[in-house]
Amino acid sequence: MRVAILAGGLGTRLAEETEIRPKPMVEIGGKPILWHIMRHYDRYGFKEFVIALGYKGDHIRRFFRDYHTNASNLRIDLSRGVAEAHGSGPTEEWMIELIETGHDTNTGGRLARLAPYLSDTTFMLTWGDGVSNIDLDALLAFHRSHGRLATVTAVHPPPRFGQVEIEDHRVVEYSSRPLQSAWINGAFFVLEPGIFDYIDGDSTQWEKEPMEHLAKDGELMAYKHEGFWQCMDTVRDKVLLEDLWRSGTAPWMTWR
Repeated sequence: MRVAILAGGLGTRLAEETEIRPKPMVEIGGKPILWHIMRHYDRYGFKEFVIALGYKGDHIRRFFRDYHTNASNLRIDLSRGVAEAHGSGPTEEWMIELIETGHDTNTGGRLARLAPYLSDTTFMLTWGDGVSNIDLDALLAFHRSHGRLATVTAVHPPPRFGQVEIEDHRVVEYSSRPLQSAWINGAFFVLEPGIFDYIDGDSTQWEKEPMEHLAKDGELMAYKHEGFWQCMDTVRDKVLLEDLWRSGTAPWMTWR
């Protein structure tokens, strides 16, 4: 089964980082967040990836093109201009398709452009900017159990603010611990090829009309994930993920 990853967006809310590289290449613990996401899929045996490129996609191309060399020892013969990698090298056994999907293409359009590379069978989809400890085996089992076209992982966004209960302008209760928020789209989809019928073209945003129409047609189911989930939309999010990584207790490190 292949995993599609959308990695072509502009990442405008993380402009401090994305002025020089695409958001999926922003590093956590010295590795791009895209690598962290792929390692989590690898942990569950998913090793074939189709990645949609767009904004500054050349950075992602270079990273994977040079991956083996950068992870290995090098023997360089300057007289012949030859460099040979040797030693243990990388441990990942990944097959990766890097597909150019356009600078301004929307999420649905990018997904549609990946269709020829997804083998006309069930596939997984996620964004290149969020990590989780989701049980991918359980997610896939849930998808197969209901027989619909699409499964979205529903998560609770990390709470940030205290809860204030007000009556006639008077605070009657305050809690520094926020209440549990509503379920939101956490990505980590499992999809059938029939979803492509819901995408009109490059300007289609997957999270709007396609998902709305799938829900209306009874073809969208939600897998509820109560565990860790965190997107990287802002510098604050990046700092949080870095702190978790340095602590050695990052919940998404399922491969350790």
